[in-house]
Amino acid sequence: MRDAAIKAVTELAKKDKNIILISGDLGFGVLDRYRSEMPNQYFNAGICEQNMSSMAAGLALEGKRVYTYSIGNFPTLRCIEQIRNDICYHNANVTIMAVGGGFAYGSLGMSHHATEDIAIMRSLPNMLVFTPADAIEARAIVYETYKLQRPCYIRLNKGGEPKIHQSCMKLKKYKVGCAIQLKQGNNVCLMSSGAITIEAVKAAEVLEEQGIEAAVYSFPSIKPIDAKLIRECARRYRYIYTIEEHNIVGGFGSAVSEVIAEEDTKARVVRIGLQDTYSSVVGSQAYLRHIYNMDSQAIVKRVGELATEKT
Repeated sequence: MRDAAIKAVTELAKKDKNIILISGDLGFGVLDRYRSEMPNQYFNAGICEQNMSSMAAGLALEGKRVYTYSIGNFPTLRCIEQIRNDICYHNANVTIMAVGGGFAYGSLGMSHHATEDIAIMRSLPNMLVFTPADAIEARAIVYETYKLQRPCYIRLNKGGEPKIHQSCMKLKKYKVGCAIQLKQGNNVCLMSSGAITIEAVKAAEVLEEQGIEAAVYSFPSIKPIDAKLIRECARRYRYIYTIEEHNIVGGFGSAVSEVIAEEDTKARVVRIGLQDTYSSVVGSQAYLRHIYNMDSQAIVKRVGELATEKT
């Protein structure tokens, strides 16, 4: 996913000399092609994401189109004041790219677990928030956000995640703010955002074997969110399950709940994610998803528990 996103930025930068990429002293393997082909459109800000964000804001206010890049919480939580005051307040043309959303850097401990970033970033006025599910969605998001000319946050997985979409053709006409239907189903609705969407897809396959048809939607855009689709699903399904690799407080599930709360519907939202805690466990991304009950097995179990309730 990260490689696809940086490749897209590189393609855009070749055509637009106003594009500047700033990194926080990392990603050299990922950024090698960009740096070698466009050295005058790249800065290494060092291990100081606060300065990186203020540099980006200043360059943007002088007419540049700026991308910042770092891992986990570092390009967001570490420099939230600079993002708020310098980038968002001035509606500066800066896209913040974070690689390693959720538990992607699980073995490095909670300091590298990005599990509050969506809530914080989507609370900032002027900031738009995107969480692609795979490399194809990531590429589409980079190209679409380039057109917006305003603050954006793109949350990427570390890389090597399974493909959700087998072809980029379906997303050639993707529009910001739209969800993407991955599977049809009449019984329950699974809404997911980010790389964890593969767990929702796997869960739907198991549920189908159990006689439960689950519709699956990917939400690469959290702010703006596809409110129209959410309302339609709230009228159609009794249960809507939101799946996210993030704290359930303030994240994707909260964004869906905010839409449904203003509707006259009996739909129940079940938020699957980190249950308002920090991870005190280290391990692979897959291991931590399992430990904190957000993998496909946990989704199937949760859907099964509620499926037995009387209507």
